[in-house]
Amino acid sequence: MEKLTINIPETKSALVKQLLKELGVVFQSPGKKEDVSEVRSKLANVSVWSDKDLQVFEDSKQAFDNLTPPQW
Repeated sequence: MEKLTINIPETKSALVKQLLKELGVVFQSPGKKEDVSEVRSKLANVSVWSDKDLQVFEDSKQAFDNLTPPQW
């Protein structure tokens, strides 16, 4: 998805916005910026997986790779 900034004359603003909405354009309000400290605190709470936790996925992968489909 691309981000585009355009300047629209006040007299045409409503018409242009209506046309863009019909084309599926998403409008981002300028006041919706995330607080950096809030984002950092969320990132600090991300869990870390150990090798033991990841072993389940490796075992499942190996079991799936070892499956042999029945012959028709």
